[in-house]
Amino acid sequence: MRIGLAGAGRIGARHAETLNALDSVEAFVVADPDGERARRIAGEYGGSVADSVDALFGERLDGLVVAAATDAHAELVTRAARAGIPTFCEKPVAPDSIGTLQVVREVQAAGTPVQVGFQRRFDAGHVALRDAVAAGRLGRLQSVRSCTLDPAPPPAAYVRVSGGIFRDCAVHDIDAVRFVTGRQVVEVTATGANKGEEYFAACDDVDTCAAVLTLDDGTLAIIVETRYNGAGYDVRFEAFGAKDSLAAGLGEETPLTPVDRDPAAATLGARPCEGFLQRFGPAYEAELATFLQVAAGQADSPCPPEEALEAFYVAEACDRSRRERRAVRIEEVRR
Repeated sequence: MRIGLAGAGRIGARHAETLNALDSVEAFVVADPDGERARRIAGEYGGSVADSVDALFGERLDGLVVAAATDAHAELVTRAARAGIPTFCEKPVAPDSIGTLQVVREVQAAGTPVQVGFQRRFDAGHVALRDAVAAGRLGRLQSVRSCTLDPAPPPAAYVRVSGGIFRDCAVHDIDAVRFVTGRQVVEVTATGANKGEEYFAACDDVDTCAAVLTLDDGTLAIIVETRYNGAGYDVRFEAFGAKDSLAAGLGEETPLTPVDRDPAAATLGARPCEGFLQRFGPAYEAELATFLQVAAGQADSPCPPEEALEAFYVAEACDRSRRERRAVRIEEVRR
């Protein structure tokens, strides 16, 4: 297969490495506004370079991987859909739910498969939890908890265009809640605080937040996010049922220090992850391998834009709840 890669930044470089390792990829072509960066990534991982996005679309592609700047996602996905090129797109598909809905309609009209990059759907722990819930191992599901705790905040320039912590960060936890439980979110109550850099407040954002999501069967989901977790990068998902309780992401890489046991015997936090590329390395590989099957017509998209839209609605409801200090039903933000 001949795959296009739009974007040669940090995540684009990770995808280039994966594409180079996949047997079904005969060649991949990189395009990035920074030509030197594109040439460096292509040279390191055995790809070639297109001088522009227009040139990339002229490469007779079997599939396109979109890892470009967020504001370019909607146009690239829409253009590829119209051209009949199956596409993998990092989240978000668009900066807001209105733009995401427009992309959904374009993709539906074109009939071209699109897969959105919610990599936790390919994390072994999250998949095992989903399977356990579906099989009834936990009995009646009572509550779930998901967290994303970053070791250090992103720069101010990023925060200004991120859409806020719920759309940028918590949306992964929201999608994970929907994926693991198989349920829809019907109502949210959210709050947030600023205890670090002043630029978060200047951007009308927060650096720490929490939300309670009520699911359509009454299950409660709690999500927690922070930009300041000095112990390391921490993403966990816990599920509590009438028969059992299970956790994903709990082990040597979890930056937690037990205080009620001998530190020398503790395994938690022995080798904390530095960031998301380390924590989800195998998941990134698995999602691209699956996308190639989607592009080849061998599988349906495991995360179409409609799924991203649902997660975005919940994120927008959380943001509204924080601002208005009240519970918000998802139907209030649905379009």
